[in-house]
Amino acid sequence: MTTAARLGTGGGRWGMRTDVLRHGDDHDGSRVGYIELFFDLVFVFAVTQLSHSLIEHPDLTTLLHTLILGWAVWWLWIDTTWVTNWLDPNTLPVRTMLVVLMLLGLLMSSAIPEAFEGKALLFAVPYVLIQVGRTLFTVWAMGRHWPENAENFVRITVWLSVSGAFWIAGALADEQVRLVLWVAAALIDVVGPRALFWVPGMGPTDPHTWSVRGSHMAERVALFLIITLGESIIVTGGAFAELELDATTLLAFLAAFASTVLMWLLFFDRSEQSATEYFSSRSEPGMVAQTAYTYVPFLLVVGIMLTAVADELVLLHPLGHTDPWTAGLVCGAAAVYLLGNAFFRRATGGRWSAPHLAGVVVVLAVFLMRDSLTPLALNWVSNSVLLAVIVGDVVLARRGRVQQQPEP
Repeated sequence: MTTAARLGTGGGRWGMRTDVLRHGDDHDGSRVGYIELFFDLVFVFAVTQLSHSLIEHPDLTTLLHTLILGWAVWWLWIDTTWVTNWLDPNTLPVRTMLVVLMLLGLLMSSAIPEAFEGKALLFAVPYVLIQVGRTLFTVWAMGRHWPENAENFVRITVWLSVSGAFWIAGALADEQVRLVLWVAAALIDVVGPRALFWVPGMGPTDPHTWSVRGSHMAERVALFLIITLGESIIVTGGAFAELELDATTLLAFLAAFASTVLMWLLFFDRSEQSATEYFSSRSEPGMVAQTAYTYVPFLLVVGIMLTAVADELVLLHPLGHTDPWTAGLVCGAAAVYLLGNAFFRRATGGRWSAPHLAGVVVVLAVFLMRDSLTPLALNWVSNSVLLAVIVGDVVLARRGRVQQQPEP
């Protein structure tokens, strides 16, 4: 007997009696609820913790740790977004679930700076409880009312339980083994959706069941990027407030502000609207959601977060020799963000963007010029590359529209 049959196909006999699914295809049925925005406040703290850990410990090991922990934070958030894409956060059971996740997420986020030291369990245990607990709740919530997708979440529970075992085992191991086990856990989380959550005896998920609400998911991901950009402003403003005001400091502050504005323009002005329209118009948007709104945005988040760290370093030491670490953060952050935008554009129905890809090459070449530039000059050169990408993208878009216009 299949899991769907046990749950009760066509109106299950097992599960929550109250129907907590989202209903309706209009704006009200897809709008982001206030409780979802309230839930996001935990991730403002989480992103700040990740940035400050890298600022306080500027080395490659901490960078690797930050990327692993950042992936866990992102994966937790985006998995919750998938759930609230289907469950109505304005119903009491779902709202209660989100508040419980907030508490666990706050505990998890508090441990981020020492997750690879003495607070590994404080990070891993809440993380696993959130991932597995939320998924079991979704199985229960969908059992009677959407048994096909409840079966999908049974598979997801199996995958998250396996990766959760690696997270917990890593927390109990010493630091070197912990790194290996947590990388394995992160890879399991990465592979799961691409493997369609295949489970022995159950097979893979049918992607046709992933009938997501495109406008809701697009808005949620955009809001997370706004959170990350906001954290960048907090880092810049906090560093600037503690410095004595002079012309050099002011120029460094303006460079940091310009980088934030340019990153906003690259995504929200040049890509977000057309991507949302494409996503919302798809008859089967599940795989688009998996690529463009699950995997790719992590590159954008990393680019913004690394830019915030780089901006603070430039604010603190704007003149003199540019060390490889600072140059790598300035140029690497811009390259990752441009590459993320290029992937996002491609995954949402667009072509490969020549300006974005050329910008990646140019900004990496700028890294090789670091010995002839001060950190402040390097930051302005990187910003100039981002601006050139925007201008190039606008020119190509206008040229394309002119060519598509019918002749009189």
